[in-house]
Amino acid sequence: MALEMPGERRAKLLGDPLKVSVDDVVTMDLQENLRGIERQIEQARQPPAPVDPGDEGDEEAMAVTWLVPARRYRYGPVTTGNGNLPSVRETSAYGRSTRSARHRRSVLPAAPDFRDYGRMASLKQFEPASGTRDFLAVEHQRRERAFATIRGVFGRYGFQPLQTPAFERLDVLTGKYGDEGDKLIFKILRRGEHEATGEADLALRYDLTVPLARAVAAYGSQLPSPYKRYAIDPVWRADRPGRGRFREFVQCDLDIVGSSSPLSDAEVVLALHDALDALGVPEFRFLLNSRHVLFGLLEAYSVPADLGSGVLITLDKLDKLSPGAVVEELVTGRGLSSEVAQGLVDDLTSPDAVERIRGELKSSEVGQAGLAEVDRLLELTKDAIPAERIGFTPNLVRGLDYYTGVIFEVTAPGMPGSIASGGRYDGLIARLGGKDSPACGGSLGIERILPLLEQGETGGYSQIDVAVTVMGEDLSADSFRMAAEMRRAGVRTGVYLGSSGKFAKQMKWASDQGARFCVIYGQAEREAGSVTLRDMDSGEQVQVPLDEAAAELARRCAPSS
Repeated sequence: MALEMPGERRAKLLGDPLKVSVDDVVTMDLQENLRGIERQIEQARQPPAPVDPGDEGDEEAMAVTWLVPARRYRYGPVTTGNGNLPSVRETSAYGRSTRSARHRRSVLPAAPDFRDYGRMASLKQFEPASGTRDFLAVEHQRRERAFATIRGVFGRYGFQPLQTPAFERLDVLTGKYGDEGDKLIFKILRRGEHEATGEADLALRYDLTVPLARAVAAYGSQLPSPYKRYAIDPVWRADRPGRGRFREFVQCDLDIVGSSSPLSDAEVVLALHDALDALGVPEFRFLLNSRHVLFGLLEAYSVPADLGSGVLITLDKLDKLSPGAVVEELVTGRGLSSEVAQGLVDDLTSPDAVERIRGELKSSEVGQAGLAEVDRLLELTKDAIPAERIGFTPNLVRGLDYYTGVIFEVTAPGMPGSIASGGRYDGLIARLGGKDSPACGGSLGIERILPLLEQGETGGYSQIDVAVTVMGEDLSADSFRMAAEMRRAGVRTGVYLGSSGKFAKQMKWASDQGARFCVIYGQAEREAGSVTLRDMDSGEQVQVPLDEAAAELARRCAPSS
């Protein structure tokens, strides 16, 4: 790979044309940085000009140490008690004071921090791209544990996993999310001989629903009917990153395609409920409504059909804006009269909204059908979901216009917005390019849920169950052999890979790995034909015959029933 590198300095070093390999660039930049460090170190070796020694009183202060090869200069307080200039205490490499002198503050050179050389270059270059995250072992383990819990619940309901590519053809995605959604699609430019065109032909996955529609269209004859599928995968949005908003994040969806029965809606709600319960999400609640209830309410208030979609989008903001602001938008932005706008908002936000809405819908056939959908879902789930965890919520709107029947959201204390949502979307599969099939589904906001779970977790990351020491070069082969036997017995085992034969250092390594037990094998154990098993929590040690060590550790590390 070649890079164009303008600049007179590099021209002198490399000549023209200014094309060098990446390795050359890295080597040259490192050499230049090292020369700069050497210049600063040389300056540091020059002692500041002394002034007349005055009072010898020093004050205690937080020390900032400037490391140089021969000596360290530890800066004292900014001023002494009598207001004189600060002192500089010169120490040996071992930290003991060798002399004390008084120097003028103005001649002290700036103290570079050599403790973390990475900061000198710029830590920014090592951060993940904006809107993305790195997950180290502890967090990765926590997330994978949550995903495994969800998969287990969905699997018990008979949902099948579906994994689709991280990117799709651009024409498969565009036009499916509206104008605003299309702007957030991460596009991939054409490659090879077409690269110069600047055109895109692929795009990163925006959600998991469109890939589902494509898969149903592609494999319809091979899929069971109804098709019950779940997916837990990352998606990408070219959005402006912010707190809790990422460009790359995980979605967790489950859907049933091919069934118009209300039993399917109930099964989706039950599966999501059990997943949230298994995760340990506290005090969550399902809010239920139906698009038919909302259509009936618009009918009852004589809202023209051509304004209905926009009115619902505005009403969907009731959980974000004040009632007055929603009324104003309905009037100025959606064309409703003040009386109608105020009546709609009052009905939906009143403490007795359930009774009001049921009363308003008595004369609406479509509204009555919507109430029947909600009541049927409540009836089907009453034995599995406690009454305090689910209820009819008339002011739940969900402004997405592809919903056609029951809709729901899940809320939890301390979380703005919802942590799960879904509903029935008959016709969406056809709109996305697949066969016209009834469908319903839901999505867990796993990125919002995980912080709720982390608040109650205190455990660290356990990389291994057993740590095997290497107390000498001549014992290393035996240590590796024992570790192999333990792994074959199903025990997560690690061998000390450092160069130190010190017992204390190897015990610290075992503790840092989160090991439950440490196998100590030294010359005494070799002669006795045994190993010492150390419980890392209690410190208790027992001798075990060498040929029984693997079985004994497998027994001790087995999950308790």
